[in-house]
Amino acid sequence: MRKIRSARFIIIAAVLITAVTSVAFLSTQETRDFRIAKNLDIFFTLFRELNTFYVDELNPDKLVKTGIDNMLKTLDPYTVYYPESEGDEVAFMTTGKYGGIGSLVRGSGDYVVVSLVYKGFPADVAGIRPGDILKKADGVSLKGYPTEKVSEKLKGNPGTVINLTIERNGVEMEIPVKREKIAVPPVPYYGMVDENTGYIRFTNFTQDCSEDVKNALVALKAKNPRQIILDLRGNPGGLLTEAVDIVNLFVGPGNEIVKTKGKVEQFDETFKTTHVAVDENIPLAVIINRGSASASEIVAGAIQDLDRGIIVGQRSYGKGLVQITRPLSYNTQLKITTAKYYIPSGRCIQALDFSHPNEDGSVGIIPDSLISEFRTKNGRTVKDGGGIKPDIEVVPAQLSQVAAELYLRNYIFDFASRYYWTHPAVKSLSQFSFTDQDYNEFRSYLESRKFSYKTNTEESLSELIANAKKEKYYDLHKDLFTNLEKELNHTLDQDLVTFRAEITDLLEDEILSRYFYEEGSIEWSLKTDEQVKKAIEILNNRNNYNSILQGKAGSILITNGNTAPSLLSAGLTGFGGNDSFI
Repeated sequence: MRKIRSARFIIIAAVLITAVTSVAFLSTQETRDFRIAKNLDIFFTLFRELNTFYVDELNPDKLVKTGIDNMLKTLDPYTVYYPESEGDEVAFMTTGKYGGIGSLVRGSGDYVVVSLVYKGFPADVAGIRPGDILKKADGVSLKGYPTEKVSEKLKGNPGTVINLTIERNGVEMEIPVKREKIAVPPVPYYGMVDENTGYIRFTNFTQDCSEDVKNALVALKAKNPRQIILDLRGNPGGLLTEAVDIVNLFVGPGNEIVKTKGKVEQFDETFKTTHVAVDENIPLAVIINRGSASASEIVAGAIQDLDRGIIVGQRSYGKGLVQITRPLSYNTQLKITTAKYYIPSGRCIQALDFSHPNEDGSVGIIPDSLISEFRTKNGRTVKDGGGIKPDIEVVPAQLSQVAAELYLRNYIFDFASRYYWTHPAVKSLSQFSFTDQDYNEFRSYLESRKFSYKTNTEESLSELIANAKKEKYYDLHKDLFTNLEKELNHTLDQDLVTFRAEITDLLEDEILSRYFYEEGSIEWSLKTDEQVKKAIEILNNRNNYNSILQGKAGSILITNGNTAPSLLSAGLTGFGGNDSFI
């Protein structure tokens, strides 16, 4: 009898606990649903009152988008709302394809200029060249149009013709261009950098990009390389499945590459290699930098965790969040973060601390308290905290301020256009030489354009003097301030001599892209690229290479403070940074 009573008590208690839990859950859910409904109602009534009573006429599209954008900023940088007008941008992010003429444009004064022309695409075939100023499209003036508006106007259905009025060397001309379906090449260059080393530059993870990388690898294999470099610098990522397929080129079937974990169970998934690798054994170096993000970090991280190759360069961006696009009403879309990436060792790529980012948003200072240790296949220690830390960390020299000013303010770009039209005889990379006379012409060009700039030191001193005058200390120490101004003043002539090497590198890179497109510029820059040189050096020393993969050599830090940085290592790729596709 006691056993029966005890059993009844347990059953009743269980029922009561279940009931209480259910009521608590429902109560919580009702409270949450009520809060959502309440706040949506507040937003609607607020907007209605603004629209009715605000002193000026409101633009409802702009007002709501601003509200949505600021709301999403409180979540993460990758959850983004796209209005109907930006539908093409969403398609381009995933496919790399759009209907246009195959070039890039950037702002320059009242008009935008063509900054890059893709080889063999409509703009190239029609004779448009970098440096051409876009004045009109189908007779409509483009004066004052920002780059994104010009991009929007010039894109269109493949097969349609747009008549562009351009200005070149002070002369206007009209050029008809037939739009096509444009697919930006994910592998702008591959080749042998020396007799032993194959090199692949890979710039975006769009649909079927793994086939392009595979084709490049197979073509290089036909030249019997002893080692391969895969360059992911500046690659912002893209499709996760393509990242798995690219690792699969170097790793056989059955290897786990990445897991995704999120709040909604349907987004939890494990991705493994499924195909036979092109080459599982060839020594491999992957180069990354702060611009390598997302799918790039999956590739680099998986190669590192599986001890398949060495990683060279700088810590990657630290974006380990999965996004999908969800359709909204009226053809708008939401790119929403649904999960996080976890690579084979179990570590997450995502930056754990956003409080100290670098200027470009990449991983900055990471507190030790947030860092955990994990193990690679061979037992090497790797750490999370954000991004992928290279096995050989090569920190490039920063551009001098004068070189950065010349590049960012388009003086390098404009001189390259001028050089191209006055030097038509350059037929090959081996024939090209940027001479002392050419550099002196550049100096004269800067004088004619009245180029000047203030160093950060001079700006700080000006601020100090202004504060000293405000606080009445300046007159008391006038001689001191005067001497400081003399000592810290720079001269352009002196800077052009001191930083000639890096300015020349920038000029050569920009000039050669005029004659030999993006691939020619890349091929030329490899000769002086310190991160590529270091990758080759490690690959050439098999004992060193193997000791790194076996965990017998620690992480190596190399600072190239005395070398001229390449565009890519300095974070200035020259292609697509602040430019828009057309």
